[in-house]
Amino acid sequence: MQPRRWPRRTAIGLASAAILFASAGASYQCISAARDRGAYHMPGKLFDVGGYSMHIHCIGQGIPAVILDSGLGDSYLSYHKVQPQIAQFARVCSYDRAGIGYSDSSSKSRTSKIMAEELQALLRAAGIAPPYILVGHSLGGYTVRLYASLYPSQVVGMALIDASHPDQENRFSPELKNMEGTWLREAEFLAYTMPLGIPRLMGLCDDDPAQRAAECNWHTAREGVAELKAFPESAAQTAATSSLGDMPLAVLSHDPDKPSAELPPDLSKPTNDAWEKMQEELSHLSTRGTQTIAKNSAHYIQIDRFDVVIEAIRRVVEQARAAQPASPSKSN
Repeated sequence: MQPRRWPRRTAIGLASAAILFASAGASYQCISAARDRGAYHMPGKLFDVGGYSMHIHCIGQGIPAVILDSGLGDSYLSYHKVQPQIAQFARVCSYDRAGIGYSDSSSKSRTSKIMAEELQALLRAAGIAPPYILVGHSLGGYTVRLYASLYPSQVVGMALIDASHPDQENRFSPELKNMEGTWLREAEFLAYTMPLGIPRLMGLCDDDPAQRAAECNWHTAREGVAELKAFPESAAQTAATSSLGDMPLAVLSHDPDKPSAELPPDLSKPTNDAWEKMQEELSHLSTRGTQTIAKNSAHYIQIDRFDVVIEAIRRVVEQARAAQPASPSKSN
């Protein structure tokens, strides 16, 4: 009697189908990503920062230069509504952190201290001379504060846009921490499946051509996971920094009546109450700090209330110029 061969044949068939599906998905992602980038020209330039390239996009003229740092996993495009307007009164640069958007990945850890050091290398390579006004949204708040700590003579002003607080993980409820685990798993799903084109097939990539070209790729999804995993260490690094003295500082906070849509009602109020308190504390980092509540805005104030962000940065620029002697800022 001959042994049954169908289980083995079935397994081989399923494995072959899986390989075929993976190959087709990978081809689809590769072709689609190349098509997206071919259809949308990258603004700005790439500069070598020590074995890998980083992307920076600068427009406008004047000193000090305004440097825009995006939130966790976000590309330079998170400032697309404010950068052209800021360019009317200052030189302003948005950029992609290593591994995000058009920037190459880095082998270094993805803590905010490392990202601040990489930003300094990028600005030096691009010929963007200090002094700087640093603008940080969300996680970017850690990076700009660490930059000011590492290179204090280069920074003459700062704006924090609904920025992360280094003690927030200790002040949020345990239930929110459980949700953060879910968010990490969702981010890992995107990173693991992006090479197969699954997020693109599921409609998870942005409809905007510029956003899709910059962010719908594996290295950006992977970087978002790495930044999320490094968040506690980045918070600890930021907590160890000192105050900003009398530096011009604008703290912009989202409307308490516009909490995150991802939070269930029972977590929304306590989380928002803790966030409001921490935002107020950020304004005390400098004796010249101010806080503005951006009415009708959620977390992305630079998108929901870009007018508030532009005016706050204008005020910081004016205060910094009044305190600093004029000197030309180099262009890239």
